[in-house]
Amino acid sequence: MKVLTIIQARMLSSRLPGKVMKTVLGKPLIGYMLERLARCQAMDKIVLATSVDPSNDPLCAYVQSLGYEVFRGAEEDVLERYYMAARQYRPGAVVRMTGDCPLADPRLCDRLIKAFFEQKADQAYLHSSFAEGLDCEIFTYDVLEKMYREADLQSEREHVSQYIANHKDVFKIYKLMNEQDHSRYRIVVDEPEDFEVVKAIIEHFCRKPGGMFYFEDIKKFLDERPEIMAWNSQIIRNEGLLKSLASDKKVR
Repeated sequence: MKVLTIIQARMLSSRLPGKVMKTVLGKPLIGYMLERLARCQAMDKIVLATSVDPSNDPLCAYVQSLGYEVFRGAEEDVLERYYMAARQYRPGAVVRMTGDCPLADPRLCDRLIKAFFEQKADQAYLHSSFAEGLDCEIFTYDVLEKMYREADLQSEREHVSQYIANHKDVFKIYKLMNEQDHSRYRIVVDEPEDFEVVKAIIEHFCRKPGGMFYFEDIKKFLDERPEIMAWNSQIIRNEGLLKSLASDKKVR
């Protein structure tokens, strides 16, 4: 297998518990995400990586009912969860996706994966000039194994690729820049206000079955409805990571 995509998701989110299974038009957010990622041409397999906590049972049952495989591992050590999941498949590269990005753009993911292989990079990711909620990164399986064996900070175990950010001189890193700065757009689901924004977007585009939409469509929708965009505009980007770094400590 060349490219394995692992989506990390769990029900015990501190800021918005159960967010991945919150429904819009009768479908859980994780269902929309899987539906969108299934359109990616460069992803060979998509699996869900969650924890062994029983709270995740409904999430696992739903994802499996859609025909996807599920791996269950550590609750807090997300890096370990990723490595143990990937080890079952031994892919050439691993795409990391997070369940709080239900509106991930498959065309953008394909573009990043293509660039990763063209650049022969150890890791590639979307720069923050893209909207928050389009997050996607890819790294080689060997790099994932190195991170798993060497990462010793709590932030590096919780935020899977933070080890790479802390050791930039060791890796060949490629960041895909956006042609325009879209960082003001927030379509991630971390807070209740985020859910309301994403709900409004989905309800607009998905009332008719089978309709696919991309970030360009979302941007146009939000530009025409600034009052919706304002609902979550006060939330700090990557707030969870910033808090983790502020209280960081060695755990190994």
